[in-house]
Amino acid sequence: MENLKKKNILITGASGGIGKSIKAVLEEKGFNCITPKRSELDLSNLDSVTAYFSSLEEEIDGLVNNAAINIIGEIQEINDDDIEKMMNINLISPLKIIQFVVENMKKKNCGRIVNVSSIWGVRSKEFRTLYSMTKFGINGLTKSLSRELGPNQILINSIAPGYVNTKMTDQNIPKKIQNKIKKDIPLGRFANPVEIAQLVAFLLSDENTYITGQTIIIDGGYLS
Repeated sequence: MENLKKKNILITGASGGIGKSIKAVLEEKGFNCITPKRSELDLSNLDSVTAYFSSLEEEIDGLVNNAAINIIGEIQEINDDDIEKMMNINLISPLKIIQFVVENMKKKNCGRIVNVSSIWGVRSKEFRTLYSMTKFGINGLTKSLSRELGPNQILINSIAPGYVNTKMTDQNIPKKIQNKIKKDIPLGRFANPVEIAQLVAFLLSDENTYITGQTIIIDGGYLS
């Protein structure tokens, strides 16, 4: 099997939090990371996705669909703009990106795809209707494509992080609530972004030869 080290890995949402750590870990391991800015690749606009890949010169050997948004609210508060934006960014654009990158992977009979899902794509909670809908969807996409792309030796998996120490976590969850949540996590803490990134790096590497079609939960035991 062709070694993916020093090959091109496309990462969406690499500007902060988990994505930034994924980029750093992959580069440390010798991968060449392609990390388009929002001005280059606007996942909320499907025409932008098509335009980006129409002009992309590099061949993509591995993909990390990491970018996502989380609009929280009661079911009556959800409007059409919210639905379209979250569906495009979290689910439809990742699908379209996969459509573009698998052509090269099929030619080489080798490839790796990691979709960043969430524990809320395995078990949901109140006010996460849209977010859970998209994350359950990305997990279903992963399972289906593992069957379709397996004969081409393309391995595709989802990872489902739990609570992670990021600026977004601090913005969305008050410290008092964070401390309460930590009591329900067997390891007693939130994940550090690098711990998520290391899992992604393994799944993209040539060391992963047989894991595909899985949703791998990385949550410190929270859902247990």
